[in-house]
Amino acid sequence: MYDCIIIGAGAAGLFAALSASDMDKRVLILEKNSIPGKKIRITGKGRCNITNSCSFDELIENIPGNGKFLYSSLSRFSNYDIIDTFNSLGLDTVVERGNRVFPASDKAIDVVNVLVKELKRRNVEIRYNSCVDKIVYENDCVKGVYVEGQFIETKNVIVATGGLSYPGTGSTGDGYKFAIEAGHTIIPVKPSLVPLVSSDKWIKDLQGLSLRNIRLSLMNKDGCFYSDFGEMLFTHNGISGPLVLTASRHYISQKYKEVTASIDLKPALDEEKLDLRLLRDFEKYSRKQLKNAFNDLLPAKMIPVFVNRLEIDDIRTVNQITSSERKQILSLLKDFRINIINHSKMAEAVVTSGGVSTKEINPKTMESKIKKGLFFAGEVIDVDGYTGGFNLTIAFSTGYLAGKSLNQ
Repeated sequence: MYDCIIIGAGAAGLFAALSASDMDKRVLILEKNSIPGKKIRITGKGRCNITNSCSFDELIENIPGNGKFLYSSLSRFSNYDIIDTFNSLGLDTVVERGNRVFPASDKAIDVVNVLVKELKRRNVEIRYNSCVDKIVYENDCVKGVYVEGQFIETKNVIVATGGLSYPGTGSTGDGYKFAIEAGHTIIPVKPSLVPLVSSDKWIKDLQGLSLRNIRLSLMNKDGCFYSDFGEMLFTHNGISGPLVLTASRHYISQKYKEVTASIDLKPALDEEKLDLRLLRDFEKYSRKQLKNAFNDLLPAKMIPVFVNRLEIDDIRTVNQITSSERKQILSLLKDFRINIINHSKMAEAVVTSGGVSTKEINPKTMESKIKKGLFFAGEVIDVDGYTGGFNLTIAFSTGYLAGKSLNQ
């Protein structure tokens, strides 16, 4: 008999095994993929943003999806504990802009490898290509699991199956099925951090262009409902990048499909200072055609689209531009608008919101309030954070707490 069976060898599952095996427990991980940490390997564009080194209060603020539920978990095992754990396992880390923590090697696979290596050292058994059919209970207590018809006995099961984001990594909602069978409520699952889709035909001309140090605002019929500063990326059919992914959570939670995204391309300069800058550039390029006058202001790829949207003849020389036309240019630099009509599909979401209701989980142990010996960890729970290492922090912390809270 195993002391604990963990369903899923992702971020939450691996950390649950780490903490459970720390107490000399006999632990088995059942993973339906042929490799561990499949989603970890692709996070952060293959670099893996492990956590965020911000303060505790900032950590909670950056987890808009039931962040307060995690007070106990993050108090027991914080973002700094995550960093210390990886460092102790031989993985050096670096802190980058926005307090984002990455492996010094810049390789997400190294995160998986150090965890699996340590679990092997502790004799944790990992079975791959193993799909759990059902969890078995007796008198509302966990008795074991069925794996492809074979019964395996245990008193504790940790469901760490992930949500519905990146289904290609195996996150296909299995955990919700186990939770429902146990009598749990599932809060409707939606994409949380996801690219936004535009109806503008010119958007494809900017595909692959990244903009840094810009301000993005989202506006609906009721006014501005999101505004922040950072980095974004144009895609083949819309916008993405860290700033947009965070904005998408606000987009999904409001009632309008069609909204306007406004980009302030020069947020460090107010209109008066930007006008002076524009005048200096116009003086410098006075004999150039208008389309050649923005080399110091905008990325080369953006200039044709920008000039085309001005509806000013781009072959006119700069010294022919009127004062009112200059104001028009100024306005577009401060308010470059994009029509948003939808968000991308669930399959493109970085993380999902919704999941097992936090009201039915003990926040001090991650144990079910309905079935003794049943635990939940990671994205399967109705908790989610912004981009910047916050969702992996949730997975590592809840996994650790679940592993530490096993029934004897």
